[in-house]
This record gives sequence, structure tokens and C-alpha cells, in this order.
Amino acid sequence: MTAVQEPATSVRTVTAEIDGQSVTVPEGTTIYDAAKQVGVDIPVLCHNERYDPVGVCRLCVVDTGGRVFAASCVRPCEDGMEIKTSTPELERNRATLTELLVADQPPREQDPKQTTTGDNLLLALADQFGVARETTELPCGSGRGHDSSNPVIDVDHDACILCDRCVRACDDIQGNDVIGRSGKGYSTRIAFDFNDPMGASSCVTCGECVQACPTGALTNKSIRNIPIRPREELDAVDSVCPYCGVGCALTYYVDRERGAISFAEGRDQPGSQSRLCVKGRYGWDYSASPQRLTVPLIRVDAAYPKGPLSADVRGDGRGGTHNDRGRGSGSGNRSGGGRPEKRPDGRPGKDRGRKPGGLVDYDEVMPHFREATWDEALDLIARRLTEVHAAGGPGAIAGFGSAKCSNEEAYLFQKLIRTGFGTNNVDHCTRLCHASSVAALFEGVGSGAVSTTYGDVANADVVIIAGSNPTANHPVASSFFKQARRRGTKIVYVDPRASTVSEHADIFVQLKPGTDVAFYNSIMHEVIRLGLIDREFIANRTSNYDELARTVADYPPERAAQITGVDADQIREVAKLWGEAGAAVVYWGMGISQHTTGTDNARCLIALCSITGQVGRPGTGLHPLRGQNNVQGASDAGLIPMFYPDYQGVDRDATQRLFEQAWGTPLNPNRGLTVTEIIKSVLQPDGVRGMYMLGENPFLSDPNINKVRKALATLDFLVVQDIFLTETAEFADVILPATSYLEKDGTYTNTDRRVQLGRKVMDPPGQARPDWQIVQEIARRIGLDWNYGKPSEVFDEMVALMPSYRNLTYDNLGLSGKLYPNADPEHTDGTIVMFDEKFNTDDGLAHLVPAQWLPPRELPDAEYPLVLNTGRLLEHWHTGSMTRRSFALDAISPVAEVYMHPKDAADRGLAHGEMVRARSRRGSIELQVRISHREQLGNCFIPFHFREAAANLLTIDEVDPFGKIPEFKFCALQVEPLGMAYAGTASTQGAGV
Repeated sequence: MTAVQEPATSVRTVTAEIDGQSVTVPEGTTIYDAAKQVGVDIPVLCHNERYDPVGVCRLCVVDTGGRVFAASCVRPCEDGMEIKTSTPELERNRATLTELLVADQPPREQDPKQTTTGDNLLLALADQFGVARETTELPCGSGRGHDSSNPVIDVDHDACILCDRCVRACDDIQGNDVIGRSGKGYSTRIAFDFNDPMGASSCVTCGECVQACPTGALTNKSIRNIPIRPREELDAVDSVCPYCGVGCALTYYVDRERGAISFAEGRDQPGSQSRLCVKGRYGWDYSASPQRLTVPLIRVDAAYPKGPLSADVRGDGRGGTHNDRGRGSGSGNRSGGGRPEKRPDGRPGKDRGRKPGGLVDYDEVMPHFREATWDEALDLIARRLTEVHAAGGPGAIAGFGSAKCSNEEAYLFQKLIRTGFGTNNVDHCTRLCHASSVAALFEGVGSGAVSTTYGDVANADVVIIAGSNPTANHPVASSFFKQARRRGTKIVYVDPRASTVSEHADIFVQLKPGTDVAFYNSIMHEVIRLGLIDREFIANRTSNYDELARTVADYPPERAAQITGVDADQIREVAKLWGEAGAAVVYWGMGISQHTTGTDNARCLIALCSITGQVGRPGTGLHPLRGQNNVQGASDAGLIPMFYPDYQGVDRDATQRLFEQAWGTPLNPNRGLTVTEIIKSVLQPDGVRGMYMLGENPFLSDPNINKVRKALATLDFLVVQDIFLTETAEFADVILPATSYLEKDGTYTNTDRRVQLGRKVMDPPGQARPDWQIVQEIARRIGLDWNYGKPSEVFDEMVALMPSYRNLTYDNLGLSGKLYPNADPEHTDGTIVMFDEKFNTDDGLAHLVPAQWLPPRELPDAEYPLVLNTGRLLEHWHTGSMTRRSFALDAISPVAEVYMHPKDAADRGLAHGEMVRARSRRGSIELQVRISHREQLGNCFIPFHFREAAANLLTIDEVDPFGKIPEFKFCALQVEPLGMAYAGTASTQGAGV
């Protein structure tokens, strides 16, 4: 497998003369771009090479010998053209234009951009041409208004020069289509939607418009009172975004005097191409929260027997509207406490006088712990885990690692559990997002990684986006999807919810939840019936086609329509579009994987691509969009119970011998327990008794919280290593303060298989330590001879054991990272398209696995007539421990809501914004209702970020038999007014486990 190169084509060229220099360029090259090639700099304001040129500002005009001057950013070079870029007349014109624009600008000492980042391009041109607002005789206009409605972006319409760079940034790059123009004449100004305030519009606060704006019209506001200063006064640190699996490259500008980040910007990298979303650009300040854990904590004797410590986690509180950001305003003491500030809008707090804000109440929990030294805490952990291991054997120990930690930390954590305690009971949150996808991919194509990148969508004729909401979950990747569609790629969006992706789709298939197998079987039925299969590919590169064909023969569109609710003609339309595509790719999310039939769902997608030959070429392939920033890397590094690093089976003799030799100790040849199986095991008399949790919060992330609560309380010993006091930490015997990703070095692997360096931005607070150092200290105390001096040493050991990562080093990863596999990382970016010649299976073939549609495990009935779907919001992240401590993210989306179809709400007499009770067979929560046209009739959506309305109290803990992933996307639900009588009066009242 090699990097796919663009085919060589003959390009017609033209030769022109620019300021006396001859230049030959491809036909269609603009004068501006040609001038750059010969070192001639033409002034511009409206132009930026990332956006489509429009020639609005006219500063870039040049003399081509024609009747009028030509805008060089839009005028192409012509053969024999003689161009002058700087003549006295041109310079006078530019000076006059600049003076006209500067006349209406705010005074320099008040300019929103010049007084922050100090890079107002208009003022720089004014200095170049010797004009200024203070010296011009032109009248100064004003009165177009100021808009501060967005929490982190300021809009000064008087500073706007109508260059439309913000419009093109929003449209051309992000594909959000929010910004336009309104008004006439001098009153013309940029407008958000229908001239709404920016904060009330459909703007998603990605900040691309701020990055584009050349004046002070759009600027960032300071966060946590850290002033925004010119870049040259700050320390620039190149790193990687800590949120979703897209892994956007960014630069943090750090104010060393204040020990804080001033602002962040996207930077160039082949994947993200300088783009960011709201979380990457504005969601970094959680690390500065005064609630950070900064000293080891040990549970006091009076807090035994163990159990939950706060009313919310006990389940005897009454949840209300989230009405405070929950960020401490106290002194930032060593225990991370501090009572949250009172919100200025005066919304009422939660019941029982507890802290509002949806975060663990430190005042309620911290008295049950005492501060300890690192040596005391680490010695206690080593002694107690060793005792549990001695009493119960290897099966009594388990570890939950984290997909938010680095590759090096994931590798060391799984190595500790396996070599220190002789068990493969080690897992992480991939079990809760793409475990079924990995199971199907490994079975079908021999690799759990994606076969192509999200950017390869540019080469596709047809794209299926299945069970994913990338505009919320992978917003930068979604911008590439939207761009591809504008260039002609056909997008088929398949999902029960009409998310914003549906507005960019050519075909939106709104199927019933849990019916994916029937839908894709029917697509394959039609592709085969129409003869649109790739017979050569099937014959040479697949196995078991005949059995697959027999299975899908039972799913004609009419039968599938009855199961899925999708019109039979639409099924035929999708099948024909896919079958006739020259290049087609599938991107999918947790709407495919988080089902008890998740592996079957992914098997169908693999088969659909394989029978049409849509794998192994540019614009084709299989891409499960990874959820967390390092879920791909953590899986690669072996943080899963059935595989050593690089998906080498623990139950294979040769693999076991390899790792025993490398690690110098005998290893357990039996597959370990998964996340969900470990929780179940804890409740068994001879099950798991001791656990080490690194950066995981299963109390909120795992299904059926009642069962999780009981399991956590049952453990003999629990150590939690995290940056904040989480709900899970309430059950801990020892809590260790770790560092956020901003405070350590390490590598992270994104959804594209791009391995990138995350660099230390600032020092950790208090006594907090990097996770890899803590894991090593525990390893030493239980008798392992570990002596890693820095993360790169761990990476080198990993790479030696991981064929996929071969040749990668810290030195050759560079600023943009490298895709794996990579035969020559010194000179190439790596492999974009995999499986061009063979698959990674033992026989090199794609194994087609037929699947029969099965109904979900829990169906609606008269008492619970609705179907619950859970997921993420754009502004928040999983259990909210990071994003709800971010000013911007919490300010934009502060409230837990249940999204309902208008008729479902009307049938229950519910009004938008009303507090309601949502209940399932496992318990109930209280939250606001949101009337949403994006929901199907009979379906509800609840984000799972809000602890005061924990969606996973409602979900079932049934799992996929292959991937062991929980059924997060389907359970029976009822939503009703709070006034209705219900036996479970508590907001987190359980109905058993």
C-alpha cells in the first residue's frame, strides 16, 4: 500500500511579462498568483488564497495595457500579456481607496484588531501609503452598529469594509452559509441570517470569519480575562486539538506573564488545512479551571463503606435547569475547590440548595477525602492492587484507559495491566463508540483503521454518510464534505434524525432507528439485480459472495420499505446512484455502531463497498469517523482486551511469544473483559475487585447508570486518575491529579491514521503529573523495572512492536504529522488509500459476512411509546467535564434538553422550553423540552453531556454480541409534564439494575 499520487496530465501554459520579468504559468493562473511566483507583492484587502477571489476591494488592480485597470486576483494571465503592478497612477489609486476606507475606521488607539492582535491589514496599508484617519479631510461615517451578542466574537460594523472575506470564509471553507449582506448604500453591512444578532443566528462560532477579517470588524473577545495581544508578544506553541478524532492542527498563543492561553488559531496541515470548530478555537480554557485536581487525595475512614457522596450521584436529588456555568471562583486551593460564581442573569438554581451548573459539587464531596503526598498515595495504590491481585488472581484486576491520553500513555497503561497483573482486562471508550465497527472491519478487511481519509471525499462521485452527524461531531471533516458537494459530489445522508447534514445532501434517507441492516441489504439487493456489481473485484478480491447474495435476495425494496419506513423508490434511487458511481466512499458514525446489531450494520457497509469495487482507489473506501481525539491511537496501542498493540491477537501463540520476549515476562493468553463486561463482572462474587481508571468517567458514559452506580460501590479498591473530580471519582479510594493534554508532550492518532505531536503548552497546576509518569511510578512500585525518561522513548518502543507505525519517529513527524503506514516519512505524508492490491486478512481477501435484520432488544409499548436516541452536541464533549468548564462552550449551550417532534410534544401538551420528565424502564430525568423539526415522529434525542439530566440513566445495557458495544441509540421512553404523578420522584431515581 502506497500513497496515491495524482495522475500526470499535460497542462497548457501561457507566458506573460510582469514588471519586466517573464513568467510561464498554467493557463487560468491569475495575475496575482503569477506575480507571487516572481516575487512581486501586489497589495490586497479582499483577497485570501483560501477563498474564491471576487475582486471587491480593487486594491490589487494592475495595468495590462487595457482601457481600464484589471483586478489581479480574478484576471487570468494571457499569453504575451505585459503587466505593470506598480506605477504612479496605480499607487495614487491605491492610496485614495485606502484613505476612503480608513476615514470610517475607529481611531487607531480604539481599533478592535489593532489593540488586540495588532494586525489590522487596512491600517498597515494606510501606513504604507501615508494616509490616516486623523489627517484625512474626508468625513467619518458611523452608526452601522455594534454586536456583542456572541460570547466570544465581537462585531463592529463601523470597522467593516465590506470585503466579503467573512462571507467567503463561512461559505467557501466551512460551508455554513450564515453571513451575507443587508441594507443599501452606506447602511450596507454584513448580516447573520436575516440580519439577526450574531449570537441569535445559526452561526456555529467556528471563528473562521474572525481569522479571515482584515480589519477590526470581527475580533475575538478575551476569555477568562486574559487579554489578547499581538502574536510577537506571545509564545506560539504548535499542537493538536484535544477534542474529536479529526485532530485539527492549531497554534496556541500563550501569555507567559499570566501563565495562560491568550487565543488559538488553526494552522496548515494536510488534513484540517487551518480550519477549526468552536471547541478547538475557543474551548481550551477548561484547563485553567480552579476546580483542577492538584494534589493526591485519599478517602477518609469515615467515608466507608464506600458509595456515592453527592445527592446527584446517589440518585436522591431533583435535577433542574442548568443555570450556572459551574466554574469555581474561589481561591483555587490545592484540592481544586471553589464555589461557582452566581450567574448574572439570575436564573434559579437547582433544588436542595446545591450548586447549579451540572458539575460535581466539590463542597459536598471533598470532605470525604484528605490530601496526601505522592509517595503515600502511590504506595497505597501499589499495596492494595497487589493485595487484590493476590487474593483474587489476575481476573480480579481491570483497567479503564482513556482515548484522550496520548499514544504513549495508552501503551504504558495496557502494558502495566498486562505485565504487572497478568490480565487482559483493559479497555477504553472505543467500547462505547466504534467497537462494533472495529470488530467488523478486522473480520472483513483485516484492519480496524480507516481505508481512506476524510479529505479523499474530494475524489468521490458519491458519498454515503451513515448514522453520523458530522456537522456536530466532526465539524471540520464535515466542511470537506460540504465543499465536495459544491464541486459535484453526490451526498446520500442516511440517519433517523434530520441533522444539518441533511440540508447539504442530495438524497436524505430518514429511516426508522435500528433498521440499517434491512436498508443496506435492500441496496445490495438492487445493485445485484441491476448488474451494477464489480464482478472482477468480487472474483479476485472477496470471499463468500454467493452467501451474501442469497441473504440480500430476501430484501427487495418493498420489504425493506415496510421495515425501514423508507419509500421503495428511494431505495432504488440510492442503489442506482451508488452502483453507477465511478468512485464512492462511506463515512459512518455511532448511529451505525451503537446498536446491539452494530457489527452487522458495519458488515453491510463493508459488503456494499466490496461488491461494487469501491475500495482501494482514490475517492473510495470505508471510514468510521472516530469520536475522541485519540480513540484510533489508543486502539492501535493495544488499549483493548483482545489485542496487543497493532491489533495483534492476545490468543495467538506467535504474538504472545513476541510480546513476552519484548516485555520480559509471561503473558496471559486469554482475551480480557470489555468495559461493559467488567462492570457486569464487578457485580459477581468472583469477579473484578480492583480497578485503575485513567481519564474515564463510566458513571456518566456507560449505559444503565443504576447498574454502574452499584458496581462502582461494590469494588474493593478503585483508583481514579483525572484532571477534575468526576462522578466516578466519588467512589474512589485514591484520586490522582493528572495533567491535561495542554500540559504534556505526546503523540495522537486521528481518524485519518495521522500521527501528530501534541506539545506542552504550559506547566501543570500544583502537584499534577503527566499520566505516563504516574503509570510508570505505579509500575515501579509493583516490581516492574521501567525507566522511561521522556515520551519519545515510549514511542520508539511502541513503533518497534507495531508494523503499521514502522519508520515513524518524533523527529520525522514534523509539524503536520504523518499518515501510517508510511514507507518513507522523511519525504512523504504517508498512505492515503489502503487496500489498493490486497486486504490485511490472512488470505488477502475481503470477507463478506451476510447479516439478517433483527429488531432492537427493547421496543416501545403503551407505557413507553417513544424511542430514545442519545448523542453529542457541537459545543459539548461526552461527560462534559471539560466543555462545561469552558466559558464559550457552556455559554452557548448551557441547558439539558430533550428534542421532540412538534406533534409528539403537542400530543402531551408540552411547550418549547418547558421542564419535563423523561423516563424509561430504568429511571427518570428532568430537563427542558426542545421542539425540533429534526426528529422523526415517535423519536426523541437527548445529549449525554449533562449530569443533572444524565441520558445514560435511561439507556439499556444490552450489548452487541461481537463488538460488546452498548445499545445507546434505541430504548423505549416516555416524556411527560412534571405535574404528572410518577412513582420515581427523584430525577435520577432508579428502577433497579
